Amino acid sequence: MREVWVVREQAGRVLAANLRVLRDQAGLSLSELARRSDIAKGTLSQLESGTGNPTIETVFSLSNALGVPVSTLLTERADPDVVLVRSSGLEVLSSNAVDLRMLRRMDVTETVFELYDQRVRPGEVQHSAGHPGREHVVVTSGVLRVGPPESPFELGPGDYVCFPAQDPHIYETVGGPVVSVLLLEYPADAGPPTLGGSCAAVKPESARG
Repeated sequence: MREVWVVREQAGRVLAANLRVLRDQAGLSLSELARRSDIAKGTLSQLESGTGNPTIETVFSLSNALGVPVSTLLTERADPDVVLVRSSGLEVLSSNAVDLRMLRRMDVTETVFELYDQRVRPGEVQHSAGHPGREHVVVTSGVLRVGPPESPFELGPGDYVCFPAQDPHIYETVGGPVVSVLLLEYPADAGPPTLGGSCAAVKPESARG
């Protein structure tokens, strides 16, 4: 139990430091950030002090309000040649149906990729109002419904889908729990993606034909 607390304490310090810096860079008061993100001022104060316990919805609301990728809020910037991530050392962001562990942020030309281990629990539906970028999902076990609420895609083990994330979308299991990989793709400036754009990852100039 102590190890879990230490991990959460470290993750809380990273979020607190990033949140303070990003808010200062944007020239926003706590009150204005609270208004933009629809998060209570007292909750923001706790997050900046490292004592809060953010949910997935809270982090994505802050991401949208500040105009930055989620990984900018949750990671310390480092660029070693080899990166080894142990899942036991990761903070878990939880909502009513989804648990996320962020494995890596990657900056590729003008695109940011965030790689997550994603677990979806049965019996609940995760609703997202939308956010910048595109979502890439690969299911490794279980059956998952994901995408537009009125016409979600059904994925089994090994299946992959990519869809624009700025529109409302859901995550829902079919039967038991689901283990999947989530890759969030954002423009580096966190602006909204072009409607109807390709789901292909952006390649560096040297790799283009």
